[in-house]
Amino acid sequence: MRIMGLDFGAKTVGVAVSDPLLITAQGVEIIRREKEDKLRKTLARIEELILFYDVKEIVLGMPYNMDDSISERGYKTLEFKEKLMRRSGLKVVLWDERLTTFEAELLMAETGVKKGKQKKYVDMIAAMVILQEYMESLN
Repeated sequence: MRIMGLDFGAKTVGVAVSDPLLITAQGVEIIRREKEDKLRKTLARIEELILFYDVKEIVLGMPYNMDDSISERGYKTLEFKEKLMRRSGLKVVLWDERLTTFEAELLMAETGVKKGKQKKYVDMIAAMVILQEYMESLN
């Protein structure tokens, strides 16, 4: 069994998957979108990845505000969750993603990724952080 982690943004979706033993999260790709409200191609690509990796569950980063209220992006994430559940038929768990982008940037800095190149990978690394935190919570 594998779990997929998603970092859903306005223009990109970072994708990570677990190893079959649910120990580590690996970055897979960043799905780039032409328009924020167009999700057909994005959902189709996620479906392809679900089949390829034999994913059985999805963890979707949920952007809360620091005061625990749901952000504007959070409402779009809830809509995306519903579409994702309908299309994939899988359980989709929401996971608090506050500060995951910051954590992803720190991880990249620690591993020597230059500041200019971090933007290219940050969404995929954030998806890895979301998924890794979720898997650790299962133990």
